[in-house]
Amino acid sequence: MTDLTLLGLCGSLRADSFNRKLMHASAQAFGPSNFIEGDLNLPLFNEDLEAQGMPDAVTRLKEQVKAADAVVIACPEYNKAPPGVLKNALDWISRGGQPWTGKPVALVSAAAGRAGGERTQFALRLMMVPFRPLILQGPEMLVAGPKDHFDANGALVTESYQTLLADLMAALRKAAEDAKA
Repeated sequence: MTDLTLLGLCGSLRADSFNRKLMHASAQAFGPSNFIEGDLNLPLFNEDLEAQGMPDAVTRLKEQVKAADAVVIACPEYNKAPPGVLKNALDWISRGGQPWTGKPVALVSAAAGRAGGERTQFALRLMMVPFRPLILQGPEMLVAGPKDHFDANGALVTESYQTLLADLMAALRKAAEDAKA
């Protein structure tokens, strides 16, 4: 099935981040799809701002989550946790409806530490419990020391990581196809 929509969310705002590269590698491994990258550069969640009307960028992101058949979240680890930009996006998306319910989601991370973002994925799983998505349990995609595993063009080049990513994205594709059937 090639008419699937895959939404990518990257917890790093840096254009050349390893997690952005990993998100794009994930989209390639997912196979034919309509890939959309969500923009997490949102205002800080503030109920006073919300009371003035939902910001357009938040509405757009929430609609992208709702319309996606599957989501891949590329999450760096900042001080042993997901970055604030991702938590902020989750807080905004949770307002006024629940687009995550039953949505197939894969988590991937690249982090300088030897665990490759294991703590950030654990924390992110906890953060998403109230949203009730279908978070894939594995294989875990944790790229430790990412500078050694991406080439100058941003391609993931380490075979063991390529294999893990292919397995995870095949599982995400199957979950998306099953949900759509």
